[in-house]
Amino acid sequence: MALAESIAFALFAIVTVGSAAGVVLVRDVWHSALLLGVSLISVAVFYVMNQAAFVATMQILVYVGGVLILITFAVMLTREDESVIEVTP
Repeated sequence: MALAESIAFALFAIVTVGSAAGVVLVRDVWHSALLLGVSLISVAVFYVMNQAAFVATMQILVYVGGVLILITFAVMLTREDESVIEVTP
């Protein structure tokens, strides 16, 4: 059983580090927000692996449910409309 837990930990560690690096390296704000969500959910998986289900639930509810939705609304409301073409005389 310890081998399966080690493999699961390594897999989620790679996902966490990869998505956290993607948050910083990706130029599109929308994709960066989605990668932040992946990173936060994989951190919640680490809490579940350590038998801290309440902390994992709060991680998902507060960070993924609250902060990430707030970032998503901010991105959608502040993004410029590329379909509008300005014509200057």
